[in-house]
Amino acid sequence: MDLDVVNMFVIAGGTLAIPILAFVASFLLWPSALIKIYYWYWRRTLGMQVHYVYHEDYQFCYSFRGRPGHKPSILMLHGFSAHKDMWLSVVKFLPKNLHLVCVDMPGHEGTTRSSLDDLSIDGQVKRIHQFVECLKLNKKPFHLIGTSMGGHVAGVYAAYYPSDVCSLCLVCPAGLQYSTDNQFVQRLKELQNSATMEKIPLIPSTPEEMSEMLQLCSYVRFKVPQQILQGLVDVRIPHNNFYRKLFLEIVSEKSRYSLHQNMDKIKVPTQIIWGKQDQVLDVSGADMLAKSIANCQVELLENCGHSVVMERPRKTAKLIVDFLAAVHSTGNTKKLD
Repeated sequence: MDLDVVNMFVIAGGTLAIPILAFVASFLLWPSALIKIYYWYWRRTLGMQVHYVYHEDYQFCYSFRGRPGHKPSILMLHGFSAHKDMWLSVVKFLPKNLHLVCVDMPGHEGTTRSSLDDLSIDGQVKRIHQFVECLKLNKKPFHLIGTSMGGHVAGVYAAYYPSDVCSLCLVCPAGLQYSTDNQFVQRLKELQNSATMEKIPLIPSTPEEMSEMLQLCSYVRFKVPQQILQGLVDVRIPHNNFYRKLFLEIVSEKSRYSLHQNMDKIKVPTQIIWGKQDQVLDVSGADMLAKSIANCQVELLENCGHSVVMERPRKTAKLIVDFLAAVHSTGNTKKLD
């Protein structure tokens, strides 16, 4: 074989080997870095841009796609200890002509974390309103979506600022008062009574605890490699003290049932999406909301747990689009394209 050809193969092999070795090294040594690269890649692929906006000295970090138009803008609020990128799996299936805004909730990811901040549900609602006003997102009413803790905040926001919101989607929201506790809530109460709240199931500090949390939140049993579990833990551990403080605040007497106490004040068309096998927040909450909100549509998903956004992103996106089309299209017949 010609020496030049051999050299070409050696160079080509070396060129390919470098990114492959870099990937393997990242996977084995710095899995948390790989996870950050993964989110960066998907934001770029889906056309989501990251920006910052300020209310006085308070910084909000958010990602967005599109511009305000004749269709309602969509503001998406993530759940406890998550971040704006958790919505990417749903964004993938949403029409590109919609104006989407995903914000990091107070204290999360790129949004300011302050020891003086009010982390109660009311406090978070006020912060989100500041964000909305900074972006002038309420120049005309927008569609508000929230999941879990974000659903709790979204529901209370719709009750407090009805003129800002034209419609609402709550995905397995927290903040409801049940007549009986499920196993997860019973476990939390046992931990509270034994003064061992260092071991909150939603705040993992080891790969094993991360695996348990994923099983708690998902109906589908994902086989996650140990290195990825380690990476997920490594990303979270620096924030666990904040998550613990936040968790204790949102389950306190002041905040725990804020949505329940305000759900009858929600007047906009509302969509409830819930996984039937939710082990964190019981699916019976959907019926509670439907009975208290006049214009309410309920969608229960089979074979789905608490992590609706991650487990059923395509279905979730379709339900959102169909709901918006039904509520906001002329004559309630035209579909969003």
